Amino acid sequence: MIQTKKPKWLGALVVCGVLSVNSLALHAQTDGQSIPQRITTNSRMVGVGTTNILDTYLSPEEYHGTDIRYISHTLRKREGKRMLQEIVHQGNIAYVDTRSGSGKELTGNYRFQYGWHYACQSWQWGRQELRLEAGGNIELALGFLYNTRNSNNPAQAYFSLSVLPTAAVEYLFPNPFHRNSQRKCCLRYALGVPVAGLMFSPNYGQAYYEIFSKGNYDHNIVPTYPGNAPSLTHRLTFDFPLFRATCCIGYQGEYLQSHVNELKRHSYTHTLLVGIVKTFKLTKVNR
Repeated sequence: MIQTKKPKWLGALVVCGVLSVNSLALHAQTDGQSIPQRITTNSRMVGVGTTNILDTYLSPEEYHGTDIRYISHTLRKREGKRMLQEIVHQGNIAYVDTRSGSGKELTGNYRFQYGWHYACQSWQWGRQELRLEAGGNIELALGFLYNTRNSNNPAQAYFSLSVLPTAAVEYLFPNPFHRNSQRKCCLRYALGVPVAGLMFSPNYGQAYYEIFSKGNYDHNIVPTYPGNAPSLTHRLTFDFPLFRATCCIGYQGEYLQSHVNELKRHSYTHTLLVGIVKTFKLTKVNR
């Protein structure tokens, strides 16, 4: 029986082909890993605090009571990039009354913010880091206020759209209870001040049925700016690792004011916050 010898160059060609395929696969994997990871940090907090409410459309008196709220705060960025995306959902409800207890009010509000921040500067020493951010958000606010004592005009509706310059500073440092851990603590302070926007407001002495039933428009969409609606929201939070989770505690102060259409309104709220922080990393791989 005659045996056919395989040429030596055929085996060499097969070996070269296998090595080439492996090299291409390794190169593709390396390219995929070089794409910056998308990092998302989400804080979900509940808060309880005190609030002071005045709305002269319903009553000339100030109302005081307890405020309960939920906040979802999200920051998104890519590793090595300076731009950050911020998304905030916030809802609250409060039950308030006068000092004499002669009247009660119920209020509820929802606020949504979306914006971009720029990581201006950072300073590092050892395992500690200080970061400075600045940017701007757009805020949509909806809400209501119901007065249990009024029979003619018992409720007030709220709607506003605002532009807020924002700033934040973060201080990251090692866990003092476990210094060898890679998970750091984070102290963050942020504030936002509305500088321009639009808000809905009935005019002085104008009933809601005149607006919506008769269609009597009377400067009910009002431009706002710091002169007629000076407001401020600031928040201080402390994130710290606890077992396998990251928890946060904090404080939020909210000072909302307006004086339009001869009507005054304010809402001053001080809230203690507690919540959970989660961080996700998403990597896009080229195929």
